[in-house]
Amino acid sequence: MLRTKTCGELRKEHIGQTVTLAGWVDSVRDHSGVLFINLRDRCGLTQIVFLQDSSGTSSAAETVRTLHPEDVVQVIGTVQQRPEGIVNRKIPTGEIEVAAETLNVLNRTKVVPFQPSAPEVPAEEIRLKYRYLDLRRPAMQKTLMLRHRITKVMRDYFDEAGFVEIETPMLGKSTPEGARDYLVPSRVAQGEFYALPQSPQLYKQILMIAGYDRYFQIARCFRDEDLRADRQPEFTQMDLEMSFVDMEDIIGIINGLMVRLMKDVLNRELKLPIPRMSYDEAMERFGHDAPDLRFAMELIDLSDIAKEVDFRVFRGVADSGGRVRAVNAKGAAEKYSRKDIDGLNTWVIDQFGAKGVAWLKVDGEGK
Repeated sequence: MLRTKTCGELRKEHIGQTVTLAGWVDSVRDHSGVLFINLRDRCGLTQIVFLQDSSGTSSAAETVRTLHPEDVVQVIGTVQQRPEGIVNRKIPTGEIEVAAETLNVLNRTKVVPFQPSAPEVPAEEIRLKYRYLDLRRPAMQKTLMLRHRITKVMRDYFDEAGFVEIETPMLGKSTPEGARDYLVPSRVAQGEFYALPQSPQLYKQILMIAGYDRYFQIARCFRDEDLRADRQPEFTQMDLEMSFVDMEDIIGIINGLMVRLMKDVLNRELKLPIPRMSYDEAMERFGHDAPDLRFAMELIDLSDIAKEVDFRVFRGVADSGGRVRAVNAKGAAEKYSRKDIDGLNTWVIDQFGAKGVAWLKVDGEGK
């Protein structure tokens, strides 16, 4: 092994131990001849100090002066207490440092277009071009570690509940579902194509017929459709199927999963029962079957008012038994001028293809 510890696990109880670390150079500092490296890996960051020998020189120290951010190095040294004035309470390893005895450069880097540990987020095209650097950023690492933890807890939960994880085929026959299939040409059968799965729907139904009454899979799905806010052309979903159950059984399994995830991943207690909302209520209040409950501007029924106005678009709908509803933006009457509302009108026409915005203001006296 090229390392005995990671850069995020050393603490005060390791003081006096000789350790070997390997990782990426985050920064190099020279404080009056004493050289420091912040060494980083996916587990965290450790400060390395290079002390000069009695002659005032050090071969390792000379090598340190040639290092650049993102060079890959190995350090062998002794864990020691940081002097009181330089303890860093912001990081878990902030009470210790490693006094380096040996420094090995494993790989040199070219000049990087951005520093992964910098607080500024690079432009998206730069992030995608240098994806390996982007994935070193703490925010990206945190996201991937969270995803790993969630899938681990899911697997444990469903296993304990008697489910069997079964992989279903990725190459199959095109079927009429809700989106277009991605088609993959076959080399051995000229002119024939496989379809990538939009979901494992047919396969999991076969599993139910075959007697595997509780199945789950962390499934990759592919849909040749335009991007949406909550879906890409390829995405991952937790897929499951159950036999010999009713609606309450299914809801109970999912409720239990959410309680487990909140506890094991976020260390938060989620009380049951989780509030439920019917489809009718969701459409009535939000006009959407998967509403964000943090959105406070719920739909308000104005049909009774519409029956009494002269505006024929509203009056005609109300008189024919239809409904007129509006978004209630509380407290916005004094903040929106006629110019601002005209801007909203242009926005909904250009961005959403609507015919325009109908609006009314209610003053503090209810007029």
